[in-house]
Amino acid sequence: MDSESGPADKPSGGAEELEALVSTTDVELLKRAWRNEKAAPEILRFETHLIDRVAGQLQLMEETVDDFVETGIDPLTVSLYQMDLDRTQFLLRSYLRVRLQKIEKFMFHILKTNELHDRLSKQEKNFTRRYSEVIGKHLEESVLLNLPDNYQSLLRQSTTSEEDDMVPEPQMDAFVVCRAREYVGPSELQDSNKSLATDLLMEMEPGELFFIPFKRIKKLLENGKVDLV
Repeated sequence: MDSESGPADKPSGGAEELEALVSTTDVELLKRAWRNEKAAPEILRFETHLIDRVAGQLQLMEETVDDFVETGIDPLTVSLYQMDLDRTQFLLRSYLRVRLQKIEKFMFHILKTNELHDRLSKQEKNFTRRYSEVIGKHLEESVLLNLPDNYQSLLRQSTTSEEDDMVPEPQMDAFVVCRAREYVGPSELQDSNKSLATDLLMEMEPGELFFIPFKRIKKLLENGKVDLV
């Protein structure tokens, strides 16, 4: 006599499709992007393709969990899928939240720096523009208009200032902890604004940790040769 298989025996259909699409690789890439963003003093390039894939996978996970609940799948199985869903949602939300915090802190610097502005997603660009307009209008009406004419600039301390000295900027000299993903030679650690210092004549081996100014490994991070920890 053939045994009958019920919905609680083995997830099929949607579950198999979920397992095929929700790859560990994308979750690990999201974790990596999240860690790098949290540790970097400046905003990094938005991971457009990765975030689009993760968003699609999250939608499929939500639909699968709902389908399991409706069809009476074993509650333990449902809870395991729900845990994966919650964990991935946390990573995505935290990644986006960290970026928004940087935008709020450095918005005027980002707006005047094309390289940084180009790193934002379309939604982030719209947010930056609207937020800067609201904050600028609020500061002008509540503070700047009550100051002498020479001190009514939103970006400069006074009209005699030659630079936008009221605009916060990321501290590129800040030390960060990084891990090499591949071999890095001494010439790759050279500061673009200075000659190669003798104390920087070192090399990175894969997996090794280093405590080093961010500006020294900025290009390495962008090229995927190191990760921030």
